[in-house]
Amino acid sequence: MALSVVTAFGLVFCISCLLLISAWKKAFGRGKLPPGPVPLPIIGNILQLDMKNFPKSLCTLAKIYGPVFTLYLGSKPIVVLHGYKAMKEALIDHGEEFANRGSFPIIDAINKGLGLTFSSGERWKQMRHFSLMTLKNFGMGTRSIEERVQEEAKYLVQALKKDNDVQQSLFSFCYGILILWVHGTSEKRFEYHNQKFLHLMELLDEKSKILSLPWIQIYNLFPALVRHLPGSHHKLFKNCQMLHDFILEEVKEHQKALDPNNPRDLIDSFLIKMEKEKEKPQSEFTMENLTFTTSDIFAAGTVTTSTTLRYGLLILLKHPEVTDKIHEEIDRVIGHNRSPCLKDRNSMPYTDAVIHEIQRYIDLVPANLTHSVTRDTKFRQYLIPKGTTIIPLLKSVLYDDEEFPNPDKFDPGHFLDESGNFKKSDYFMPFSAGKRICVGEGLARMELFLFFTTILQNFTLKSPVDLKYIDTTPVANGFGNIPPSFKLCFLPSSKM
Repeated sequence: MALSVVTAFGLVFCISCLLLISAWKKAFGRGKLPPGPVPLPIIGNILQLDMKNFPKSLCTLAKIYGPVFTLYLGSKPIVVLHGYKAMKEALIDHGEEFANRGSFPIIDAINKGLGLTFSSGERWKQMRHFSLMTLKNFGMGTRSIEERVQEEAKYLVQALKKDNDVQQSLFSFCYGILILWVHGTSEKRFEYHNQKFLHLMELLDEKSKILSLPWIQIYNLFPALVRHLPGSHHKLFKNCQMLHDFILEEVKEHQKALDPNNPRDLIDSFLIKMEKEKEKPQSEFTMENLTFTTSDIFAAGTVTTSTTLRYGLLILLKHPEVTDKIHEEIDRVIGHNRSPCLKDRNSMPYTDAVIHEIQRYIDLVPANLTHSVTRDTKFRQYLIPKGTTIIPLLKSVLYDDEEFPNPDKFDPGHFLDESGNFKKSDYFMPFSAGKRICVGEGLARMELFLFFTTILQNFTLKSPVDLKYIDTTPVANGFGNIPPSFKLCFLPSSKM
């Protein structure tokens, strides 16, 4: 019996070695991959990675193998880009070759390559162009959307005066702005205490947290095996199905009242496009693409911005000396008789620097979303085969110690010159770079400035615990950095 077990194990080991050798031959037969650590059969380089802090592991390997190196996750080669020069050269200078989305097995199993965020090729080009044009048509980049954000910021202040639930309030009001495009442009504001809406918030927030768990990184390494095991991935699948069903309900409501001559939002515009292309073979404007594109915009426009705001408030709570300087700048530039507006940003270099430093310091998506090359690509002295997954490591740029001295320290001076003027940096890439830069970057930057300044115009932040007990270390370092739970008191400003 023991002999048969040993024989079986040996057979599995030999087959695994053959598969790995085959993968190597296939990769090197088509190209010359960058150097990297020697992988083991079946597991690749997993023993050299900390799945609880995957991005930090990659930074450690880059010190050994250089700014462009190859890592094996299982038998699959992945090329890692570390540092600003490698990122710029790939995503900007060779943007077309690096434009496809890389493999992300847990998301591939859910989205099947549909939607905006995780699609590639012609589908991605069409979804991105449509989304950008539609968002522009409904106000992005115009005074009207700024007024909508200002309005939501006022309601946020009212909500915080009644309830200090930071997470729910910030999430709710970021969502309220997206309603302008995705959920309808009715003048009547959405009821944030609506049970259906609260459930949607819970689903989106939970999805973000599950994606950042170490177990999901294990799933991405061995999807064929792990999908059959118990674990949080089943919760994620169920969660995403409920989100999908929620959006389908919204689409059905839109279909009932659709006026082809007067689209109200993104969903209406997509339905009209679907009707126009219904006779077109293999049209990308399908019901599935509509639901996943809508879901992608919801997630990108609410979870990321609200998490940045929440994390930012925690950091400001930890650094009252920074908050005091922002209060001084608000008093000098805006006062307390009007609402902050976007043009104030040019006269508020310190506040602008703080917001940039918050985004740099929290490093929201440290390993970025994966890319892949659209064709066999010559990059530096290497030849990367078509379809190879690329990890552009954002952390390596945002924490570059030459551009940002003492990068582990929160310091607004990283974005200020010697005269106290705001200092731009090419290394500031929280929204990624190149052709796959975030569609909603402009809106997110507007929201962050107007929400932060409106909150600090109206409140003083107070911690119920001693500052030395406030920890800003993220509770998850997988897909995204999530701030720890904290308590915060909003004390109304005596000047209001």
